[in-house]
Parts: sequence; C-alpha cells; structure tokens
Amino acid sequence: MRDVIVIGAGGCGPVAAKELAAQGLDVLLLDGGPRHADPRKEWSLLESDANHLLTGYLRAGPEDRSKPAWYRELPQNSLLWQVAGVGGTTKHYFGNCPRAYPGVFNDYNGPDRDNYDVGHRFPFGYRSLVPYYEWVEATLPVHTAPMGTKETVYFAGCETLGLPVQKTKTTTEASYRPQENAILPPGGNAGRTTDPAKLVYPLATGCTMCGHCIQGCMQPIDVPRNQTARRSTDNSYVPMALTADVWSAGGKAVTLITDAMVTKIHTGQVDGQLSATGVTWRDNATGDKHREDARVVILAGGAVESPRLWLNSELPNPNDWVGRGFTDHHLDLIFGVFDDYIGNSKGPHSSARCDFPGYGGLQNVGIGPAVQAYAMAFSESGVRGQYTNGRGFRGIWDGPTGRLGAEELKDVLLHGLDRILNVVTLTDDDVLPDNRVTLSAMSADENGPVPKVRMDQRGRSERSVRNREFLAYRAVELLHGAGAEKVYRMDLAPMLLHVHSTMRMGTDEANSVLDANAESRAVKRLFVADNSALPNSLGGPNPTLTSQALATRTAETIFQTYFGGDAWVRSQAPVVSTDQRITRRLAQLDL
Repeated sequence: MRDVIVIGAGGCGPVAAKELAAQGLDVLLLDGGPRHADPRKEWSLLESDANHLLTGYLRAGPEDRSKPAWYRELPQNSLLWQVAGVGGTTKHYFGNCPRAYPGVFNDYNGPDRDNYDVGHRFPFGYRSLVPYYEWVEATLPVHTAPMGTKETVYFAGCETLGLPVQKTKTTTEASYRPQENAILPPGGNAGRTTDPAKLVYPLATGCTMCGHCIQGCMQPIDVPRNQTARRSTDNSYVPMALTADVWSAGGKAVTLITDAMVTKIHTGQVDGQLSATGVTWRDNATGDKHREDARVVILAGGAVESPRLWLNSELPNPNDWVGRGFTDHHLDLIFGVFDDYIGNSKGPHSSARCDFPGYGGLQNVGIGPAVQAYAMAFSESGVRGQYTNGRGFRGIWDGPTGRLGAEELKDVLLHGLDRILNVVTLTDDDVLPDNRVTLSAMSADENGPVPKVRMDQRGRSERSVRNREFLAYRAVELLHGAGAEKVYRMDLAPMLLHVHSTMRMGTDEANSVLDANAESRAVKRLFVADNSALPNSLGGPNPTLTSQALATRTAETIFQTYFGGDAWVRSQAPVVSTDQRITRRLAQLDL
C-alpha cells in the first residue's frame, strides 16, 4: 500500500507529490498523458505541430498521437484548450504568477468588499495563504519579467489611464506593473543575440527571448531539464519530485507512471468513515488495468477531468455540486495596429499587466502568426462589417466587434505581426451552478463516459458581463493612449484556458464539495489539488500560482492530519524571507 496516490501530473499534482515525498512519504504520481523526456527531439517551433487540438504534441490525449484526442462534448460555441501529460497546461502557459486579489478571501473587509463574488469566497484569510505563496514563488522561482518593446508600449498606454506603478506582490488598488513570471531571467548571452551558437548552455542561461512560449519551452540549447527557462512543472517540480531525497534528508523519490488513465477511485470504511482507499488505472498502450491502494488519494486532474472521474467512480454527491460552478476569466481580445515596430512575437508572451480589483485585469499577449490569426477569427459576434448574429452588450461598450473577414484579416497581418499589440481581459467571473461539467450522453470512450462542459457566453451573471465590458473599454483606452492607429475588439467566444471551481472548496456545505482543507466532505482521505478546488475565479488573476500555493497547503495538511507530521511551511515562513529562499533556490539550480 502506498502512502499517497496523486491523480494527475499537470500544474498542481507534482507540487503536492514533491512536497509529500520530501517529507519521506511513498507517493505514486499517475498521469493519463505522456512525459516528454527530451523536448528538443520530440518538439518543434511550429505552431500547428504543437497546438493542433487533435494531433499536436500539446493536446489533451494519450501518448500515441495516432490515437484520437480525448473527446469532450461542448454544446456551445467554445474552445477548451488544455494539455495532457506531465506538466499539463503549464507546458504552454505564459508563466504568469500574480497572486489572487485579497478581496476574494473571507477575511477581507475593504470598502470594495461587495464588488466581488460575495457568496463564494475562500473559506480562510488571504494572510494565511501568503506563506504558501512565498514558498512556491521561491521554489519555482518567480521573478519580475524582462521588458521589451511591446511592454514599453503597453506601459505607455497604462500611464495615459492615470494608473500608478504597483510595487508589491499583493494587489490592493488599480495599478500596472511587469508580470511576476515563473521564467528564469536572461543571463550570459540570453536576450543579447539570436545566434544559436551563442545560445547554448552555459553560455546562455534563463530566457533567450525566443518568443515561442506557447510551443513549450526548451531554452537555452542543451540546458539541463531542471534549469529550463520557463518553470512549467515538468521543468521544476517534477525533477524535484523524482529526486525528492536530494531536497530533504528523509525524502523519497516519487514513482511516476505516465500514459496511465485513472478510471475509478475506490472507497471503503476507514475509522468508521467512508474514505478513499485507492484507484484503478488503465495502461493506454496495452489496455491493461491495475489496482493501487493508498492511505490518501489526491485528485489533481483539472477542472474537467476531476469531476468526470468523480462521477464515473459513482462517488457520493449529496448536494449535486460536483462539476458545478465552472468559472473562467471571461476572456476577450482587444488589439491595436501600430505604424511602428511593437515586437509582438518577441520575448516572453506576456510580461506586462494592469489590475483593477473588483473587475479583473488586463495583460499584454504576444503570439505567433497562426495563433494570432486564429484569435482574430474566434468571435461570438459574426464578421465585422459583413453580418452580426444578434450578439449585443449589456455594458458600456458600443463599438463594432466581431471576427475579421478575409480581406481585413489579410490587411492586418500583412501590416506586420510585430506591429500588433494584444490586450486580453481577465475578468472576475461569478460562480454559477448551471455552468458545469457533467457526463455526456454520447458514446463513452475506453475510460468511461466523457465529460460535457457547459459554459455559455449568454449564461454569465450581470456582474461578469459588467466586468468584461469595463475591462474591454479600459483596453481600448490603453491602446489608443499607446498610439494605436486602429483598435479592434473581438468579443471572443468562450476560450476556456483559465478554468476553475468545479470541485470548489467553501464554507457553506450547500454549495461546495471540499472543506477549508481541500478535503472532500463526502469521502474522507480524498483531497483535490488543482484549479477545480478554487472557490472562485480569484478576482481575475491567472490561477496557477494560487492553485500551486493551495496544493502546497493541502500537502502540509495531509502530512499533519494522516501521517502525524509537523508543518514545514508555516514553521519556516516567518524565519526565512522570500528573497533568501529565491537566492537559495538559484544556488541549488547552479545558474
């Protein structure tokens, strides 16, 4: 019997696995997708090769790319963009690591307290999560992002909005700042040249400013895996988990099995309570099924697969909230076309942001030509100047919207990819019970009934729509203030990238699945450690840092509750500063 089984090696499973293994526990980490052990041999810089939803190496599907991608029923016009395998969606995320706004926690009493999703706050205070934020920020580590031309132009637009510069990690007012990114800063030749002969480790360290984040980071050339520039979990927590004995005197290495789809969570009576006792997983290559038992099970499959597995396992769902409360950041794309060079495709994809607590935030996004063209065509409003589909707005926006038609799209792209500045809205989105993950009535796959994801653009709350309209208008002002000749708003259809809350923790048993420790109320010894555990959409900030901090907190709670251990974060956090931890972490990386 294992001590702990972790289901899912994406953005958060490896965090919990590494932390528990470092305390000496026997941890099994399972993932249904592949592990890309040698990205330079397995990946490319081609956008379609990486990001094609059916055949790309960064898809949601089994290791064998000749087999179909995993099917999810989407009854509305939407895109669910996720990645299977070790590292999960962090393999193509932008590394942005802002903290959640304090207003989404239950100890917040600021004058704008009622501007947030007041019925679905965190069941504990912001201050209590700060040590875990600091722990993750130091472990990855997180740094202030390097600046380039697109960030300089973005900040010029922020200044025309009258925003101050934010100088702290905690966001308390409308402000702008460089991103806090989980990307190692450029060192040596990195950022100074595009000559591949000079961008070989150790002549170059950290981010080489190549502009290919979304295809998966493998920079600099010949870099050891644990020193790869972008700190997706396959480059950071997974190497640590697989050598956990190095990080703690009493640690043990995690056992990692990939292409292993968990199809059932088993339960039984432990100490008189219904409890998780193990899992059955299926070998995707052979079809063979295996049973593993454990004292604790951690579900970390993500906001779609975690509720699917729960429902397929026929676990109790007494309040019918498993899968409900699906939130994202109600994304929209507003972009400006400039006469001058902007550098849209250069450097980290997103290195600048501004925040508007109570509404959400805006961040710049620089991407390649294929994803740029796709985003300009993925609208809910019809084709600009050709037709509309009746899509209207209940907010302050009254300008034209919609996807660019063939000639207009061609004109914009021929004007130059590097003369475009993209701004994306990250809206504080309300938890609503009818936005949810259920089991589809369509044919099951080899792993059981498939998930059905309902996230209708028209099913948003009035507050979510208001927030998106406010942010879109600020983005237009920002781009005009930065000097854009033309500004376009896409009115994106639901592009489900930041997805949260389908297994939400909460104070009220009537509308949450997990208690304040992220343990299931219905099944003991079963914890959730992924974005689905988040009680809300964080006020708008990118979710990964908060989910990883929460996974660290959950791991510590498991160790104390079920293995008689002591706290390791809370006991050290007041003694060692974040800066000291980052210095120590960089020394361990031998940069």
